[in-house]
Amino acid sequence: MDEDQHIWRSWASFLQHWGVERWAASVLEAAGPLSVLGAQAVYLGSPLFKNVLPATQLDALARMLEDTGHTQAFVSYLREASSAHSQ
Repeated sequence: MDEDQHIWRSWASFLQHWGVERWAASVLEAAGPLSVLGAQAVYLGSPLFKNVLPATQLDALARMLEDTGHTQAFVSYLREASSAHSQ
């Protein structure tokens, strides 16, 4: 998880830029155990996504989705960043 903190900051910044950080956090929370399927989709689709996102970002996304603890930690990070950004 710690090794992905810099990537999470980048994602949070991107989501805040577009104003969808709360929506993304809600989707991740609502997905619950289904996020493991999302991780598998990232792994399977990585050859297609490699031109869109760097491999490190894809790996971090898959790791975050396949571990519910990491997913909840990222959701918390998003919510904290969102509340800090709105103040």
